[in-house]
Amino acid sequence: MKFSVFQISRRGGREKNEDRMGYCYTRESGLFVLADGMGGHPEGEVAAQIALQTISALFQRQAKPQLKDVQEFLSGALLAAHHQILRYATDKGMLDTPRTTLVAAVLQAGTATWIHCGDSRLYMVRDGDLLTRTRDHSYMELRNTPPPGLDRINRNVLFTCLGSPTKPIYDITGPVYLEQGDRILLCSDGLWGTLSDEDIAKQLARNTVSHAVPDLVEDALRKAGDTSDNVTVIALEWETPDAFESTQGVSTDSISDDVFASTIQAGPLDGLVDDLDDAAIERSIAEINEAIRRSAARKA
Repeated sequence: MKFSVFQISRRGGREKNEDRMGYCYTRESGLFVLADGMGGHPEGEVAAQIALQTISALFQRQAKPQLKDVQEFLSGALLAAHHQILRYATDKGMLDTPRTTLVAAVLQAGTATWIHCGDSRLYMVRDGDLLTRTRDHSYMELRNTPPPGLDRINRNVLFTCLGSPTKPIYDITGPVYLEQGDRILLCSDGLWGTLSDEDIAKQLARNTVSHAVPDLVEDALRKAGDTSDNVTVIALEWETPDAFESTQGVSTDSISDDVFASTIQAGPLDGLVDDLDDAAIERSIAEINEAIRRSAARKA
């Protein structure tokens, strides 16, 4: 695999940065992931970090050096991250759970496959045009108009995320075959909430990712002003294997099968247990709901 990659995260006008992003790779597979901790709930930055660490740890365990089934990996890793957030909240006795959005992409065998939950987005640009982007899990994106009775609320409100007591809704796209020069961008809503899809695609197509990404982030911060949300972006440009000698970025061709490289901070969650199945997830949800029920009963 050969690709150029650039990532950046800015706090904007918020008190803290609840976004997290990173990437990791083996000789034959690459994972790119971004999470946006949700305000209005406690410790959004913790939820985002748990999501990244969980997915990275599972990728390291399963990509030997390829994933056997990319879609199965992505769906299982998302649910595992959800489970770990719930378990964290239960262990701390929290009455409300930390929550986060998630978007993650795997590059393998000359293709890209991605998953998303919430409103962190993936954009794919080819030959200067926006080939596709993810659709947010919000009323605005899925219905264009709010349902009856909700016309006065924010139409961008999300109806799913990781860390909620309800099982997350997610979408998987791919595999999409990659061509020389394809560019893939993952971002939090601090970017797309300020810049149009056309602006994002145009800048991404016009410059290398190392120039386009900082410019996009600065444009978003400048346009939003003092009220800017956290702005986080990770983008890559795909290089067709064997087409030419790579002059920049990452080339995995010469590394051995057992090498794992990562920009995602390691932590205690890397020692994941093996029982991250639907039953374990449902048990965690039940524990959270029971804690909320007990608290409500004490207040009554």
